[in-house]
Amino acid sequence: MSPDSSMSKAGDAPVVEVLSAEKVFANGFRGLAPVSLSVRNGEFVSLIGPSGCGKSTLLKLVANLIEPSDGKMLWWRGDFSKVGQPGRRLAFVFQDPTLMPWARVEANVRLPLDFAGVAGGEAKTRVAAALKQVELTAAARQYPRQLSGGMKMRVSIARALVTDPDLLLMDEPFGALDEFTRNRLDEDLARLSWERQLSTIFVTHSIYEAVFLSTRIVVMAARPGRVFAEFTVDEPCPRDGAFRDSPRFAALCRELSALLTDASVASRA
Repeated sequence: MSPDSSMSKAGDAPVVEVLSAEKVFANGFRGLAPVSLSVRNGEFVSLIGPSGCGKSTLLKLVANLIEPSDGKMLWWRGDFSKVGQPGRRLAFVFQDPTLMPWARVEANVRLPLDFAGVAGGEAKTRVAAALKQVELTAAARQYPRQLSGGMKMRVSIARALVTDPDLLLMDEPFGALDEFTRNRLDEDLARLSWERQLSTIFVTHSIYEAVFLSTRIVVMAARPGRVFAEFTVDEPCPRDGAFRDSPRFAALCRELSALLTDASVASRA
């Protein structure tokens, strides 16, 4: 990857460090064996693997929605107490858009700013900028019921972007969409990640989506959930439909598919 086409913000400074973190739930289920993972500034890291391998559990640890049973988590080389400060902002996009049905699009996007007490004028400017980035300016006054599934997910992404995050966490956000809409949103996300130089951790079940979006893919195995392998996608960013149609993309998908087959076998062992 050449310096002008790769994620130039990516470097040695870790945004997130998972240090031998494991998770055992209250019912005794071991969701994660000790996992170690470091995500650097500007990386787009996808988590992929068979059902039950702990992808979402690992993402929730990074989001501090749950705590590890053992091991340690670090954000920007510190604990979670400083997350939210400038340069250390985190946003989470869930699988379901979770929009307020009674509120217009602009109000849904403004919600995190309302919670943060951001003044009206500044909030209006930031909402308009976020909607422009996801190409939904014309839909600002519409209600969720008037939107397609893809548009609702764009609103959810805009709501995350309005907080100006440095780390974006996404839990299979496009899984319920048709292939055409999903491909379009993948291209939009690739562009946004590049333009904003986001560090992103993305959960997916799709080989094609992982290869298209990622600079690095973490393949996980189950029983218990653990990192099975890591896979680098050393291709220029941002990517578009031409990359998806290329022989290189097909070859990378085959390589990742073989790794996933091995991970599934290991999960059954």
